[in-house]
Order: sequence, then structure tokens, then C-alpha cells
Amino acid sequence: MMIIFLFYCFLPSLAFFFTLKLFVQNKKFKNIPPGPPSLPIMGNLHQMKKPLHHAFHRISQRYGQIFSVWFGSRLVIVVSSPSAVQECFTKNDIVLAKRPRVLLGEHIGYNSTTLVFTPCDHWRNLRRITVEEVLSNHHLNKFLEMRRDEVKRLVQKLVQDSNNTVFAKVEMKSRFYELTFNNMMRMLSGKRYWGDDNEVVDVEEARKIREIIKQLVSLGGVNNIADFLPILRWFDFGHLEKRLKSFAKRADGFLLGLIDEHRNAKRRANTMIDHLLSLQESQPEYYTDQIIKGLILVLVFAATDTSAVTLEWAMSSLLNNPHVLEKAKKEIDTHIGQERLIDERDISKLPYLQSIVSETLRLHTAAPLLNSHEAWNDCTIAGYNVPHGTIVSINAWAIHRDPQVWSDPTSFKPERFEKEGEANKLITFGLGRRACPGESLAQRTVGLTLGLLIQCFEWKRVSEEEIDMTGGAGATMPKVIPLEAMCRARHPVINMVLS
Repeated sequence: MMIIFLFYCFLPSLAFFFTLKLFVQNKKFKNIPPGPPSLPIMGNLHQMKKPLHHAFHRISQRYGQIFSVWFGSRLVIVVSSPSAVQECFTKNDIVLAKRPRVLLGEHIGYNSTTLVFTPCDHWRNLRRITVEEVLSNHHLNKFLEMRRDEVKRLVQKLVQDSNNTVFAKVEMKSRFYELTFNNMMRMLSGKRYWGDDNEVVDVEEARKIREIIKQLVSLGGVNNIADFLPILRWFDFGHLEKRLKSFAKRADGFLLGLIDEHRNAKRRANTMIDHLLSLQESQPEYYTDQIIKGLILVLVFAATDTSAVTLEWAMSSLLNNPHVLEKAKKEIDTHIGQERLIDERDISKLPYLQSIVSETLRLHTAAPLLNSHEAWNDCTIAGYNVPHGTIVSINAWAIHRDPQVWSDPTSFKPERFEKEGEANKLITFGLGRRACPGESLAQRTVGLTLGLLIQCFEWKRVSEEEIDMTGGAGATMPKVIPLEAMCRARHPVINMVLS
């Protein structure tokens, strides 16, 4: 209570200070994009209702596809114009390659030194490592059998829950997380960390890492007001910073133990961690334990959450559009048949399946707001001034539903991607220098999993009502109501799946 009392005692002084500061800023920042009126101290933070991409979209409908808001004393320019986005990542790609510093990056991102959070040239080396040494096609191909095995395990469990005569109700959200999490952890460490106790290497260790990822997903979606009103860090309302520090300590301990386990092993295994440790031996000054821990954390979070969310949206969309599901099944039966299971290499032969994935990424973008950028120097976007230090946010969700870009934009129509070049309009994985390097892995995971679920099962909704497609708030866009569906194994593939 005393802290709150002191805060309100200082409030008039703070109001005067920030009003004066905003007055000076408004004189300095000429020709910035239009935007809603802001309050002293708070700016427009009081208008930022969750989910944030919806709030931004509502503001853009009044002030245009490029507008400005104030987050406390920070100027934020929000872009939902395709042409302006292209300008951001062509003419201004270098200028906007910086990331704003936030509490999440400070505590969880090893003082903003990980691939996602680092604001400086250090990012170039991290991206090179990720693209060339971790997520290159050559390295991904080395782990093809691991990914195939995980998807097959998912299918086998669904077969066991159903049979070829009766539909069974199955919950899919946790199954998709188990799949994507084990995919990444097996590539990183060679171990399964999710599943029945007899399926994982170390039950207690598995429990710890699952809890860490659960908290990371939760904390990753938090908008911390203290990032924009630093004085509030004195009070730590909601104890967010305390929770971040506690989480960071536990996560760091787990990651260090994981690295030491591989470092002390008698021989190198075929894992990403072992490969990074081999690089550490030749270049210890750069491949430090902190760099490796940061890469592991980013890869696990990015590869687990976004792919699982995308798979849940894809299956929900197919169940609400049974004609699309039937068309995809016919394509698979025609090009692959029922004598063998789909493999990753088959996805290129299934254009309609690829279109379903693209349409899911368009309509239900896993990261509706791309990771924020910060301007190194003054620049211009769409004729407006963007002062040094401005945060630039891209509303991918709004761009993917723009009626000037897409016909019937709110409908699920994979056929739209039969038109050449249409997929190039997607910005799901970002653009420019700081685009997501995990696109290839995500496409492989989602394409193979979706293809096998269509090939191996008959699907229908739990009831006649359409599945609720309401999206929630967070760094990614989860479904508010987890997906439940009815499935029945297709008789021709049962023996192949269970063998």
C-alpha cells in the first residue's frame, strides 16, 4: 500500500514531466503518421485492448494503414499496408534491423543476446549460425527419420483411440504440442521429453522442461507496461519482473545441464547440441555456452508453439470446410495411394495440400504481429517520417485479411493459391534481414503432419455446429477453445501405421 501511495504522490510531477516531454517530442517529430489522441504519461496504452492485433486493426480503420501511437514516451508506428511493408524491408531493411529492448529479452534472452532479441550486429552472426549450422536443408535432412517417427507416433495413438468402424472423440491441442516439442528436442538433444512415462528418457527431467516451456509460452505473450514506463519497474506491479528472473534462473540451469551432459559424453551424437559443441571446440571465443543456450531456448519456443498452433488452426479449418478436406484426401489418394504413408519428400507433389497450409498461415497467422523493429536512424515510410528510436510494428494479421489484397479475405479458400505468385504475398515468417530462419522446418512439420492425418483418418466435427474459430491473445494466436474432433482410422492404412 505504501508503494502505491508514493506512486500517486509523485503522479502530478510525473504528469508535468511527461507532458513537457511529449510537447517537445511533438515539435520534434514532424510529419509522423496520424493517430489517436494520447494521454500524458500513458500515451495510448489505455487503448491497447487484447488481442493487440485487433486493437491495431480498429485504429487503422479510422487513421489509415500506417498510423502512430504512443506507448508511454515511446513512439510506435504500426504498418498494415502491403506496399509500406515492402518499403520497410527493402529501402529501410538495414535501418529497421534493430530490436527494441524489453524486459523479456533482458531476463529470458540473456540480456538481449539471443537471435530474437539482440538489437545489434551480434544478430548477423547468430543468424548465420542458425541458417548455416542448425536449420540448413542439409542439417534438417539428417533429422528426417526423427521427425517421421514423431508424426507416426501421433498417428499410432490416434489409431489406438479409434478403429475403422467407430468414430472416437479426440483432443488435438496437446497432441500437436507433444509432436512439435518432441520433434525439436530430439533434433537438439536426441531425447523425447513428452509422452507416456515409458516413452521418455528421464521422467523428472521431462517434467521440468515441459513446465519451463509452458511458462515461456505464457510469459512470451505478456505486454509489459514497464517496458514503456520504466519508472514502474520500481514497483513491479503483478510481480512480472520477479517471475521473469525466477523463470530465467530455472531455464538457465536446465539448459546448462543439458549442454554439460552432451559435453561430458564419451562420443558425439547426431544432435544439434553436439554439432554446436564441436564448433565450440574450434571457435570457443564465439560459440560460448551462453550463445548455445540462447539458440536452444529460441529454437524450442519458436518451433514448438507456432507449428502446434498452425496445425490446430489447419485441422479446425478443414473440419469447418469438409469439401476442402475431401479434395485434399483425393489428391493424396491419387498421387500417393494407400499402399504407403506420405513422406516429407512427397509434399512437393501435393500442391493442394501446400495451398491448405498457405491458406492457414494467411487466415490464422501464428504470429499476428511480427517481432517489433526499431529504427537505427531517421528514415521515411510511405512518405512519413520515422524518427530514430521509433518502434515499427507490422500487423501481419490485418495484411492477410486486407480485401484490397485478397478476394473474400475472411473465407478459407486454399484454391486462391493456385494462382502463381499468390503465396509471395504472405508475410507469415517476416521479411528482410530479420525474417524467421525456421520457415523450412515449419513447412516440413506442418505439411507432413497434416498430410498423414488426412491420409490415415476420416474426420468430422463433434457436433453439427461449426468449430469456434475465435483467436486468443499472446505472442502467437492460439485458439480460445482447444480443438476436439471425431476421427476414425481408414482401413487400408491401419496395418501400415501399426507395423
